[in-house]
Amino acid sequence: MQDLLQTEIYNGKTIADYLTLEFVAGLAGDILSVVLIIVLGFVLSGWVRRRIVAIGGRNKHLDVTLFNFLGNIVRYLILAFASLFVLNTFGIQTTSLVALIGAAGLAIGLALQGTLSNVAAGVMIILFRPIKIGDFVQVSGVSGTVKDISLNYTELADAGNVQVIVPNAQVWGNTITNFSVNQTRRAEWIFGVGYGADLKLAEQVIRDTILADPRSLADPVPFLQVNNLGDFSVDFLCRVWVKSSDYFQYQADMKRQVKEALDKAGIDIPFPTRTVLNNQA
Repeated sequence: MQDLLQTEIYNGKTIADYLTLEFVAGLAGDILSVVLIIVLGFVLSGWVRRRIVAIGGRNKHLDVTLFNFLGNIVRYLILAFASLFVLNTFGIQTTSLVALIGAAGLAIGLALQGTLSNVAAGVMIILFRPIKIGDFVQVSGVSGTVKDISLNYTELADAGNVQVIVPNAQVWGNTITNFSVNQTRRAEWIFGVGYGADLKLAEQVIRDTILADPRSLADPVPFLQVNNLGDFSVDFLCRVWVKSSDYFQYQADMKRQVKEALDKAGIDIPFPTRTVLNNQA
């Protein structure tokens, strides 16, 4: 052990020369500083993250997913700065290290630009909320109910309850049709009757049948007029407003009810016919 302490390690000085009270006290002080910095870094980063997440939780109009993401970003930034302070405590120059980290970050960003574009789009979707969970939307050629919005993708359930995953870059970068934003929608049908039918009676039957349904809204005023003289029929264009939640079932029900009402009133509903001539020599 004595031989080890007397071993020359630098500029004629031995290990024993360095193991002075002043050196040991300085080393202990550095270690204590490092421990305090690490503990303070974790405590402060955790506290700041919780404060940021709480902001999203207190306001129902804000999406907690975004604040979770921002909270994690701030937490890691605080821990990164704490790491730099630790290195500086031991006398390690961090300038070149920061430059190296920046270059590595640029390389990783270029390699993951597709993923990062989805994350950026996810932040925009969560922040500006063009869609939200429960909305029925059409985006990127897909229609369905929004089930989840993460930072990377948006999950839809189509009409057959099949899961559809759409990358956020395709959601934010395309036209979004949201059928659930407005409380009411306009239902529209075209009902055709024969040229020999009493048009006044047909119009009254269609109007009475539709307006008798409690789902039909009186405001805005329903529209019903002859719209077209077709090859086989006189066509009535009918437009009635309804609650968005009733739209699909209401539209289907009215087609059947109007058809049955016209049949009951004896009003002919024509259909295309074709005459085939067989010319024999």
